[in-house]
Amino acid sequence: MNNLKAFGRNFTAFAHDILACALAWIAAFLLRFNFEVPVEFQASMWSKLLWIVPAQAAIFWRLSLYRGLWRYASITDFRRILVAAGMGATTIAFVLFFFQLRETPRSTLILYPILLSVLMGGSRILYRAWKEGHLVRLSRLDAKRVVVLGAGSAAARLLETVARSEDWLVVGLLDDDSGKQGREIHGVKVVGKLDDLPRLAQTMDLALAVIALPGQAHGVRKRAIALCREADVKVMTVPSYEDFVSGRVSLSAVRPVEVDDLLGRDPVQLDDSGLRQWIRGSVVMVTGAGGSIGSELCRQIARYEPHTLVLFEQSEFALYTIEQEFSQRQLATRLVCILGDVKDDDRLNAVMAQWRPAAVFHAAAYKHVPMVETANAWEGVRNNVLGTWRTARAAAAHGVDKFVLISTDKAVNPTSVMGTSKRLAEMICQSLQTTSRTRFVTVRFGNVLGSTGSVIPKFRDQIAAGGPVTVTHQDMTRYFMSIPEASQLVLQAGLMGKGGEIFILDMGEPVKIVDLAREMIRLSGLSEEDIRIVFTGLRPGEKLFEEVLADDEATLPTPHPKLRIARSRDATPGLQEELGRWFEVVTRGDDEVREALQRWVPEYTPVAGAPAVDAVASSRAA
Repeated sequence: MNNLKAFGRNFTAFAHDILACALAWIAAFLLRFNFEVPVEFQASMWSKLLWIVPAQAAIFWRLSLYRGLWRYASITDFRRILVAAGMGATTIAFVLFFFQLRETPRSTLILYPILLSVLMGGSRILYRAWKEGHLVRLSRLDAKRVVVLGAGSAAARLLETVARSEDWLVVGLLDDDSGKQGREIHGVKVVGKLDDLPRLAQTMDLALAVIALPGQAHGVRKRAIALCREADVKVMTVPSYEDFVSGRVSLSAVRPVEVDDLLGRDPVQLDDSGLRQWIRGSVVMVTGAGGSIGSELCRQIARYEPHTLVLFEQSEFALYTIEQEFSQRQLATRLVCILGDVKDDDRLNAVMAQWRPAAVFHAAAYKHVPMVETANAWEGVRNNVLGTWRTARAAAAHGVDKFVLISTDKAVNPTSVMGTSKRLAEMICQSLQTTSRTRFVTVRFGNVLGSTGSVIPKFRDQIAAGGPVTVTHQDMTRYFMSIPEASQLVLQAGLMGKGGEIFILDMGEPVKIVDLAREMIRLSGLSEEDIRIVFTGLRPGEKLFEEVLADDEATLPTPHPKLRIARSRDATPGLQEELGRWFEVVTRGDDEVREALQRWVPEYTPVAGAPAVDAVASSRAA
């Protein structure tokens, strides 16, 4: 059925072009003789159509004029039309000269290709304009009136997409660049600056504003969101710069504004040439490759075209998910998917012996604080400490040049088993640095937006279920950054690291979790009357405020404005030997684990879960 429809479309287009050919030839004679063609030339005009039309038709078909759809006619189609018309005129001139047919005026050979191009190209332009509603807008009278904030390349891409929509009608563009005022993009005029939105929302009867400023500073995008709220206009946005760079979405994809857009920061400036020189053509291995950070690291690394990317992951489903994503991107990089446990010495050594990675990014970890704190302390320490130790030791044994450990701000003055286990993992890498040629680099950062098990997906689910939204404490604060930003800075730190450093990412300003919950409720189109916020009390191992540096640490600046180096105390002598004996036991109790952690990490101060807040309160009671 589809083939029959395609044949019908092609035949109709072909018949149209044949008719255009005949009309162009006749019109060339009419224009040459001011619409009064002498009798002696009329016979020549009609007789030559008998061979001109078939010749021109053969040229049309040979140049594949009928592959594209008229609705999406583009510059490429018009270029083919010009070539076809030019070849037709050249063929006619050659035949007339060869057979010495002098009864055809030479000026018609100039007029004919011009008229043919106008008829064929004009028809396609008119058809596309009609389908996109630019000719007759009666079908779009009930469309939402939309204004686009931004008048750059992202807005242009967006307008191309929206032009084919029956639901949206873009009535104007807003941009702070004075040089763009009054100009047009795809027929849509720049009608003012961003600050004009509240006024124009009333006069233009706007239903929706779309923010198309992915490359602008975060402050500009945040101001645009605030203006939309002030104008009482529903707001959507094109994807963030980080999402676009990651390859997850196209720049023309439009989505609702989310809390990530409010908490996000300015795009990271990377040393692209240095990263490409480091990664391109090499073998890179990522542990925990199916997790939130691990999978984004893989996406970022793939941009720099490594020869082989080894994805090491314990979860079959997580590994399958990232493998399927990459299989659709047609990368030049060879992808190797390995199921394995970072605590498995034999598996790690076999994989590294086979693939010989030049760099290993160790993102595999248990990171859920309350889960590791209660009944799973031993498994958390084995995974985060023993897993790191064995992975790092295998990397050193097989000549890996750089080993990058993903750590956390919870390792600073830790109060939880999870945070302390990550600090101990850092100390393991520091200890190995003294005896290995592998360069061990640690990168420490806070919460990332939208990671598995983090607060934002939890709040989103609670809001979708009608509430309540649960917050542990009204004073709880955390640092946040986007997953792409964190991953990009991990790569940058890995490039800069000489061995033994602990890099600290600039996490910006801390965010109150209760304010985050309120913002998410508002972005969902609801109010605090609809969705309650309930305070449940601190969970085991949690503290109100996360710290970036331990008390006995200082930092040094780096050439990158978002990276600093922590000067931490040296690892305890004999740490590896003592840990080796300790891990020989099959299982240990939670209290025993905490006692051992306090011995190795003196700054660790275990805390019990704080009692719940007295009243189960709404957010207004806070």
